[in-house]
Amino acid sequence: MKIFCVGRNYAEHAQELKNEVPPEPVIFLKPKSALLMPGSQFYYPEFTNELHYEAELVLYISKNGKYIPEAQAQRYYDRISVGIDFTARDIQTELKKKGLPWEKAKAWDGSAVVGRMHELTTDMLKKPIEFSLKVNDELVQQGNSKDMLFSFNRIIADVSQYFALNIGDLIFTGTPAGVGECVVGDVLVGHLGDEKVFEFEIK
Repeated sequence: MKIFCVGRNYAEHAQELKNEVPPEPVIFLKPKSALLMPGSQFYYPEFTNELHYEAELVLYISKNGKYIPEAQAQRYYDRISVGIDFTARDIQTELKKKGLPWEKAKAWDGSAVVGRMHELTTDMLKKPIEFSLKVNDELVQQGNSKDMLFSFNRIIADVSQYFALNIGDLIFTGTPAGVGECVVGDVLVGHLGDEKVFEFEIK
């Protein structure tokens, strides 16, 4: 199982971090160990002093494939949820200054939280998909798939040019504006539309 992540897929988020809007999807990976297993506690990592949440729509890959045309990409995913791509922002900032890879800031064990998956029907895909994140009952992020720079199908097509997609792979499709810091004791709640798909406390 692989975890693919898309960076800078919402223009306002790219701007808030003072990044350029990319001409094509920015792809990075997290290892299998990054996935926080259901029922597990989330612990604040000891190696960072600036932990940030990034809420995202997450796709579940339902069919094996490679070199997938964008027009056929919808056949390769059938479930969706909301997840958090946790980032050790202080570490990422230092790595970026040095031109080094981001894995230590993005891909550590437990850095990927995924909520309960829901079937993604053709009717659902005909409309924009809304999602949100609350921290301690305060709405901090609100996203809509219509605001993505690169659509689900474009992401699938792009990723599959470089990596084979396999059943069970996950794709984090990018975070909207509003990312921010979280601390021990914060309670994070994610919604897909009006439905809560995860709730946990940072220990």
